[in-house]
Amino acid sequence: MRILLVEDDLEQAEALKRSLQKAGYVVEMAHNGTDGQFLGDEEQFDAVILDLGLPEIPGLEVLRHWRQKGNHVPVIILTARDAWHERVDGLNAGADDYLGKPFHADEVIARLQAVVRRTVGKADNVLEWKGVRLLLAEQQAIAQDGRVITLTSTDFRLLRHFMMYPDKVHSKSYLSEQVYEEEQIKDSNVIEVYVNRLRNYFGKDFIKTQWGKGYRIGE
Repeated sequence: MRILLVEDDLEQAEALKRSLQKAGYVVEMAHNGTDGQFLGDEEQFDAVILDLGLPEIPGLEVLRHWRQKGNHVPVIILTARDAWHERVDGLNAGADDYLGKPFHADEVIARLQAVVRRTVGKADNVLEWKGVRLLLAEQQAIAQDGRVITLTSTDFRLLRHFMMYPDKVHSKSYLSEQVYEEEQIKDSNVIEVYVNRLRNYFGKDFIKTQWGKGYRIGE
């Protein structure tokens, strides 16, 4: 799951990036409104964490630009500006949630998980499919026979993506983007290794191969 973090405070951005990575997210960063707006236009993200007080282009203008272009990516605003009317402006511009600074990384992650779940119609912090339960906070899975499986970070990212979007066919190159950050992206054939690991956990029919297209877990 890919997150775009647009924050001009480099120290704060790096600290939040580390927390997001620990929670199982792939994070791309921008430190000004111009780069953030460009990335949001050109690449696909599951959610954006957006500071309002950005250099070059203010965050609110970036958000309005995306919404005017029909980009409905979920956006959580982070800002030191705490006046109520600025919160209203952000929400009216199309933000999905709003956090004032200072903030705790755990709250950002909890709100992020909630926003993304709502986007795909999932109500709670547990994903279920074909008898498999994925505990998002614990990064553990419960197999059909009740076994508790502690997943590696890559296993978790891949399984979460499959279970968030069970009816979509995902190419190997697309899945690679979902589990690795840009500078870490490996040969897409490596994804086969992780798909086979998940099949070993949950059965060979849990993930289906769509020849020439990729993988899916839905019918």
